[in-house]
Formats: sequence, C-alpha cells, structure tokens
Amino acid sequence: MKYVFLYLIMINYIAFSMFHLDKKRARKNMRRISEKNLLTLCAFGGTFGAWLAMKNFNHKTNKTSFKIPFYIIAVIQLIIIFFVFRR
Repeated sequence: MKYVFLYLIMINYIAFSMFHLDKKRARKNMRRISEKNLLTLCAFGGTFGAWLAMKNFNHKTNKTSFKIPFYIIAVIQLIIIFFVFRR
C-alpha cells in the first residue's frame, strides 16, 4: 500500500507539472503537449494533480472536447476507489 501511495504522489506531481508546462508553452506559442498525453497521465492516476493544475492555471477549463474525457476518467477512477476501499 505504501508503494501505491508513493506512485500516486509521483504521478500527480508529474501531471501537475505537465499541465503547467503546457500552459507556459501555450502562452509563448511554442510546441504543446498533446491532449492525448495529458489524458494518458490522468488515466494512469494523475487526475487530482491535473485537476489542481487546471484550476490553478485556468488551463483546459473551457475546452469541452478535453473536459468530457477528463471527467469520464475521473468518474471511472472514483468508482474503482469506491469498490477497492469499500470493505
């Protein structure tokens, strides 16, 4: 369980950092990080870090084509967490 916790801390830190980097690149008109890669980080457990970055940097908050898969991933993860820890 300790390793799962450490993994989640790391993946959420990476997701937060990647969303922040993508926002910086967007402001400077530089090459961006693909939405596919950002959503992959979320799918691997970085949803909370990504959500914090979205709110903190106002990044991807108006793009419906990104928000729908993001929240689908979040709901699936919440369902998994519910069933794993319900005992």
